[in-house]
Amino acid sequence: MQQLNLLSLYFLFLLTIQQWAGTSAQAQAPAPAPSGPTNITQILEKAGQFTTFIRLLKSTQEADQINTMLNSSSNQALTIFSPTDNAFSGLASGALNSLSDQQKIQLIQFHILPAFISTSQFQTVSNPLRTQAGNADDGKFSLNVSTSGNQVNLTTGVDTTTVSNTIYTDKRLAVYQVDKVLLPLALFGTPASPAPAPSKPGKDVPTSSDSSAGSSDTVDTSAAHDSSLRRLGVATRVTVGGAILAAISLAL
Repeated sequence: MQQLNLLSLYFLFLLTIQQWAGTSAQAQAPAPAPSGPTNITQILEKAGQFTTFIRLLKSTQEADQINTMLNSSSNQALTIFSPTDNAFSGLASGALNSLSDQQKIQLIQFHILPAFISTSQFQTVSNPLRTQAGNADDGKFSLNVSTSGNQVNLTTGVDTTTVSNTIYTDKRLAVYQVDKVLLPLALFGTPASPAPAPSKPGKDVPTSSDSSAGSSDTVDTSAAHDSSLRRLGVATRVTVGGAILAAISLAL
């Protein structure tokens, strides 16, 4: 009986040692690796309804640059405004096709901010927001934000839209859905019409009434000239006749 109790205690001891060893090994195991590097196109594909934006990200090679920045050790952070397919469908016919390759790059870069901005930070950011498209101070790539409660509005000088949804966010990347394509003034603004050139002073053109008056003056002058000639002829004839009569009288 005593041997049975000792045997039971022995097995209980072995079981305790085994459980402790297993717990210690589990504690020393490495944490599971992340699911993979950040990939902007995969994020948008998972969200759906961003086919056109994904295509432009790839064709302009902006997707590769975004992924490189987010997965590097530089701690670069980004905020991306992603227009839906319906947003692109709302553009004027041929709007995208009329852009050069460089202009398409600028259009995509206009949707990217080189900083992480959470939804709450939109309340305090300074305008204009700096995008990757270029300097905003001259107004050509100016993007301004305003808030009303929890609503975030974006204005480009050409159109206005709202941030309608948060697609993805972590410590280095924020991706927001917008329902209109952000159109920069530099690419889609209407150029100002040039001021009309001052008209040159021209020569005075006589009016019809002036021409008529001139014609009347010419006719009157001709008539006066003809009358003078007639009077001169009569006077000449009278003088000649008088001379003839005087000569006859002397002969008699």
